[in-house]
Amino acid sequence: MSATTSEPAPPAPVDGDPAPAPPRASQRRRHERTLGLRLSAPAFFVMVLVTAYPIGYAVVLSLYQYRLTDPEGRRFIGLSNYATVLTDPIWWSAVLTTAIITLASVAIELVLGFGFAWVMFRILRGRSIIRTAILVPYGIITVVSAFIWRYAFQLDSGFVNQWFGLDGFNWFGERWSSLVVITLSEIWKTTPFISLLLLAGLVQVSDEMLEAARVDGANGWQRLWKVVIPNMKAAIMVAVLFRTLDAWRIFDNPFIMTSGANGTETLSILTYRQNVTLVNLGAGSAVSVLLFASVVLIAVIFVKGFRTDLSQVRGDS
Repeated sequence: MSATTSEPAPPAPVDGDPAPAPPRASQRRRHERTLGLRLSAPAFFVMVLVTAYPIGYAVVLSLYQYRLTDPEGRRFIGLSNYATVLTDPIWWSAVLTTAIITLASVAIELVLGFGFAWVMFRILRGRSIIRTAILVPYGIITVVSAFIWRYAFQLDSGFVNQWFGLDGFNWFGERWSSLVVITLSEIWKTTPFISLLLLAGLVQVSDEMLEAARVDGANGWQRLWKVVIPNMKAAIMVAVLFRTLDAWRIFDNPFIMTSGANGTETLSILTYRQNVTLVNLGAGSAVSVLLFASVVLIAVIFVKGFRTDLSQVRGDS
């Protein structure tokens, strides 16, 4: 009989001994992190150079009373512009309008985008044709699509009223009907973007996982909520985050359709009106800074709320 040798097992920890140190990151993850920093560093520095100065200058201007029509009257007033903006009903009306459009469009786009992504993921024949057809609206310039939707819902020349027998109904004459058209145009234009991001998440759900759940007795809805959605949580977070930030800065559609009339003025239109129309650079800069701060706040809330570990989604050890 041949003797076998084995390494002794590590001694068990004794009460009072310090806890073992957590395992260090693998060599692969350290290499990926270093490579990622090196690759993104040039773009990061260019982005800082391009954006840091305008943002900083906007912050400085927001502390002054400054109109282009009265350059000699420029004077430092501290945070007075912010106090004026935050106590003005126009600001809060723009916040409410922007929030309504954002919540409605993103929620509907998420549902429709998942449906389109599922079709593109499961269909076997004609997949390229289906994907191309779904992505057509996203390829149209936003300004062009806004003009198309405005023409379709015009009081006299629009064909929507003719289709539904609504002769004489002015869609852009009331706030809520205007918001409906604006939201529908957003949904039509950007749902393909959501579907693309969700499709990337569906690719991570293998047929083996779905088959195992089916063998365990899970029905279609249970496989959806217990297998599919949990495994594409990161894709959902990215899709919702990007779309929310984009919708929160909406400008083209409401500006072209209503120019902010009838209570459809969004935060971006308010910023444009203060800076360009009224040339009030002090108050306009304050609105711009508040809009930028709200975008950052939304991003932080989403990232903290989802708490998604992207390394686990990639399958890193």
